[in-house]
Amino acid sequence: MNNTAPIKHKRGNATHNLVKGLIYGFLILLALIYILPLTWVVITSLKDDRVLMTSPWAMPDKLMFENYSFAWTMGNLGKATLNSFIVCSITLIVSLLIGSMAAFGIARLRWKLSKLVLTYFMIGMMIPIHCVLIPLFIQFSSWKLTNSLIGLIIPYVTFSLPITIYIMVGFFRGIPNEMFESAVMDGCSVPRMFFEIALPMAKTGFMVTGLMSFVSNWNELLLAMVFISREAQKTLPVSLTKFVGPYHTNYTQMFAGIVIAVIPTIIVYCIFANQIVEGLTAGAVKG
Repeated sequence: MNNTAPIKHKRGNATHNLVKGLIYGFLILLALIYILPLTWVVITSLKDDRVLMTSPWAMPDKLMFENYSFAWTMGNLGKATLNSFIVCSITLIVSLLIGSMAAFGIARLRWKLSKLVLTYFMIGMMIPIHCVLIPLFIQFSSWKLTNSLIGLIIPYVTFSLPITIYIMVGFFRGIPNEMFESAVMDGCSVPRMFFEIALPMAKTGFMVTGLMSFVSNWNELLLAMVFISREAQKTLPVSLTKFVGPYHTNYTQMFAGIVIAVIPTIIVYCIFANQIVEGLTAGAVKG
């Protein structure tokens, strides 16, 4: 009888368990790296400045919930949140509509310059926003678009299009050709194929690109700080900078404002986490 088989089996199980334990340990460490700073921000937002300066890592003696009311009222976060929501929502709708149409034309329509056009859009992913900041500001100033929400929506849409097109092209290419061939035989037009066949079958990619666009524009600071100086038009990230002064900084109130600012993105990721992972994975495989 061969007695070496059980030994090899046990060694294989031990190796498998070791690898599995290392993977879980790495994932737990990675989760702690992301969760602990956010937890510290929430705890700090419930302190006063004296406790923060003397014991930055200690738990608060008294829960200062008034930090949140101060941040919401004195920081004008209510109006800033509304401005951010308007800008991000319009940007989301326009970028998804234009980007998905362009992606459908590149992925499913036969024309000679489709690859060249896709490359052109991909170049936009490699251009840092800092390179175009000064030209954009000069041009928008001449057009009287500074201190207006439309002045933020235009560049936000522009910088959202490349990643939207890139992901959606992968999803549209993954749709079986038989679906479109059957639609053409039934006399279906190109717009109907796009809205009735392509979009429903690529809804996961549509959701992923929409979430990525919304969250990135929600947290954007540089363009909003340069283009907007009027108080009534400031977005949420810009309003948070008011807590930092040249001689004094309201740290605990600022952390309360940060918590308010990140709550919408946390809620979005918690609700759509599975769709985000599924969509990115599917897009990578199909692309």
